[in-house]
Amino acid sequence: MSQQQPHPDEGQEGADADRFAGEKDPDLPSSEVTSGAERAPHRAMFRAMGFDDEDLSAPMVGVANPAADITPCNVHLDDVADAAISGVEKAEGMPIEFGTITISDAISMGTEGMKASLISREIIADSVELVAFGERMDALVTVAGCDKNLPGMMMAAIRTDLPTVFLYGGSILPGQHEGRDVTVQNVFEGVGTYAQGEMSADELDDLERHACPGAGSCGGMFTANTMASISEALGLAPLGSASAPAESDERYDIAERAGELALDAVANERRPSDILSRESFENAIALQVAMGGSTNAVLHLLALAAEAGVDLDIDDFDDISRRTPKIANLQPGGTRVMKDLHDIGGVPVVLRRLLDADLLHGDAMTVTGRTMAEELDHLDLPDDDTIDVDFLKPVSDPFYDEGAIKILKGNLAPDGAVIKATGDDAFHHTGPARIFENEEDAMEYVQTGKIESGDVIAIRNEGPQGGPGMREMLGVTAAVVGQGHEDDVALLTDGRFSGATRGPMVGHVAPEAAAGGAIALLEDGDEVTVDIPNRTLAVELSDEELDERRENWEPNPPNYTAGVLAKYGQSFGSAANGAVTNPAVKRDE
Repeated sequence: MSQQQPHPDEGQEGADADRFAGEKDPDLPSSEVTSGAERAPHRAMFRAMGFDDEDLSAPMVGVANPAADITPCNVHLDDVADAAISGVEKAEGMPIEFGTITISDAISMGTEGMKASLISREIIADSVELVAFGERMDALVTVAGCDKNLPGMMMAAIRTDLPTVFLYGGSILPGQHEGRDVTVQNVFEGVGTYAQGEMSADELDDLERHACPGAGSCGGMFTANTMASISEALGLAPLGSASAPAESDERYDIAERAGELALDAVANERRPSDILSRESFENAIALQVAMGGSTNAVLHLLALAAEAGVDLDIDDFDDISRRTPKIANLQPGGTRVMKDLHDIGGVPVVLRRLLDADLLHGDAMTVTGRTMAEELDHLDLPDDDTIDVDFLKPVSDPFYDEGAIKILKGNLAPDGAVIKATGDDAFHHTGPARIFENEEDAMEYVQTGKIESGDVIAIRNEGPQGGPGMREMLGVTAAVVGQGHEDDVALLTDGRFSGATRGPMVGHVAPEAAAGGAIALLEDGDEVTVDIPNRTLAVELSDEELDERRENWEPNPPNYTAGVLAKYGQSFGSAANGAVTNPAVKRDE
């Protein structure tokens, strides 16, 4: 039988196939929108934006950029993203920049608007995931500035599981006031000092004008710098990338290298799922507790682990903190900032000390394709014995024998609560509860001078569901400290604290009030105990008394019945599990 001859049109189609497909790997997602005759309309759209044949045959790298003029953390991110785009182009990739939202935690702090902060983490993750999915991206460079940008971008990387490089925008340099370094933390605490009559209006005004001298995220080991440091420990960002200041040539060099590394990750099919493991999360927690990082990292790491399918429990933070000493002393507990750490080698110097003390998993993978131990060995770091500073100590001679994060449990928090011990680990406090149904009422109580030594301020209905959005309360905690009550007044809430918070402040109390947690049953005058050594948060009431109160308790109606706050208020899970909204990763509440 003679071989069937092709139809004349079929022969022409075969001859032109290469023309329409280019040399792009057909396994890349972007080939679905750039290859073949049927994608001519799609390519026409790309050509309208200036892309050419060479671009269309290259891997498509999405550069997710939350640049905005609403916070100094993000005001410079267009420049950071441009440097990353340059790196993608140098590595012969096709960069596609797109935007997403941000919320300024510092500016919304103390207002109803702070309820949007945690929700923004979810929207950032959702929006980046949607664009990467809808536009068939091959890889991502996720740029981040303000606090919730960082976990939101990392969550998106995990969900898409595309080759991804996480890129931090860098922190602000410290301001200068009366011959000392200051940050926005000092301004928040200055408000309390002013209310106490121990700071003049002129001094507060001068402090305000000098605390934040330019672009970048808040300079201490607050939430943004904590999560940036953790991105290195997780392996999602190159080692040494977190500490360079926002307004420095090094920051833009790091951004360009991130763009180049994204193409290397594509070529080697290196994905978040190849990097993240139980060991990498343990590394992240060890770094957090050793550096005195933000309590918010507990919430975010639990959420990231849930997204990654890694088994992580809130009790793991306490277990790792008990065996990991606190060796760094940066703001808010100390006086130094991220720039000081950068000057001695950055986060890798801390990681190396933990690795040498067998407190880190050296075989955990990183985004470069090298293990943590290999990457630390690859870096050009100063010799450890030449580093002699007052804010970083050897593991053998730490500031404290245990890490800074403690998980408290008891009849007030059967699912756990979080405290950062920036001072005495032996803190034990019992006092009468002063009950407030929201942050504003508590702030008025503190600012009008009603606070008394021994008080336990309890702020409820501020959890992820009840707020909704789990507001940070730096205004209240800073006012308490600013009035001289850092050691003799405790505060507990089902909301959150800023990374700049210090003192005996217990957050993330779970279950929250809106879910019928015991914090909802407290009454003025109840004796509450905060006991760090024994990891206890309890009220002196019997189970029978709590059960009786619970029978008479009725939940508050939701604060919002329409719009984005109502939507996410119904979606959030417990803080004890990361306050996730992704239905596929919610754990039993």
